[in-house]
Amino acid sequence: MALSFLYRLVRRVVDFVLLHRMDDLAKDAEILLLRHQLAVLRRQASRPRFSWTDRALVATLARLVPRERWAAFLVTPETILRWHRALVRRYWTYPHRRPGRPRLPADTVELVLPLVLIFKGLQPAGVPERRLEQG
Repeated sequence: MALSFLYRLVRRVVDFVLLHRMDDLAKDAEILLLRHQLAVLRRQASRPRFSWTDRALVATLARLVPRERWAAFLVTPETILRWHRALVRRYWTYPHRRPGRPRLPADTVELVLPLVLIFKGLQPAGVPERRLEQG
């Protein structure tokens, strides 16, 4: 909850600043984004793996950079959209339950089953024979 509030706050501040200084801000955001990608590459020897904080920073800064300048980035707009879809999919996951009525506890079944057999006129094992009075 606090992280989403902080992310929204940062996004609003960035949007506000974006309205006032488009050219200088786009240049500065591109430099910040490239520096951050370089830091991610330095942390890893193989294919870069972005953590969720890296993804949030890249997604926030990417809004400030014009699309024609995206050729230098490690991620494409499709990658950012895929990250967002995965985030939404994880957030809106409901617990998986079996269809139908839930099972009764075993002790409840043990209590009820002899009564069912008595009412049907059958003799359950381990229960002395009793007749229900008709009346």
